[in-house]
Amino acid sequence: MTPIMLELLVRSLWETVLMTLASGLISLVAGLPLGLALVATARGGIAENLWINRVLSAVINGFRSVPFIILLVALIPLTRLIVGTALGTWAAIVPLAIAATPYYARIAEVSLREVDRGLIDAVRAMGGNRWTIIREVLVPEALPGIVAGFTVTLVTLIGASAMAGAIGAGGLGDLAIRYGYQRFETSVMIAVVAVLIVLVCGIQWLGDRLVAGLDHR
Repeated sequence: MTPIMLELLVRSLWETVLMTLASGLISLVAGLPLGLALVATARGGIAENLWINRVLSAVINGFRSVPFIILLVALIPLTRLIVGTALGTWAAIVPLAIAATPYYARIAEVSLREVDRGLIDAVRAMGGNRWTIIREVLVPEALPGIVAGFTVTLVTLIGASAMAGAIGAGGLGDLAIRYGYQRFETSVMIAVVAVLIVLVCGIQWLGDRLVAGLDHR
């Protein structure tokens, strides 16, 4: 691989990491409250409200049912409104974050539902309010699952960012399409695949180590 191609590979890796981390952070900040809301408003939840739960669930399912490539195109007007352009790394963060948020919300919901009901009832019996239950029971007890789900979300975002690269978002996907596929540079395609494998394995390893440190069962 030539020095120029190596420079392009490094730059593309940075763009992929930027897209993944930025959209991942947004999905965490927005998705976790959505997961909490789904659990809290469910039947028997700490703030039971089936009407809100059904509406929220329908909206989340609606976004999750749209294939990412379609969502990417459909959100171009919104992306232009927020970022000022529909092309480039920063533009890709908008659809990536919107796609990842409902995905992570469902993962967080599953982890939160696994919290021992007896702990919640015990805090209620001691006079704890809803926020106390969320802060002292739900989130701490579900934290290993929340982190594990976030790791899975980041790995999924890496694949989605590569797909976004196919329509001008930059990153490793863009490099693989423009040079590896369109210019028949086999070495570039192999290098991109190798870097993606290392990146995914690295994120998964870090996530697993963090979960192991948080899980005291």
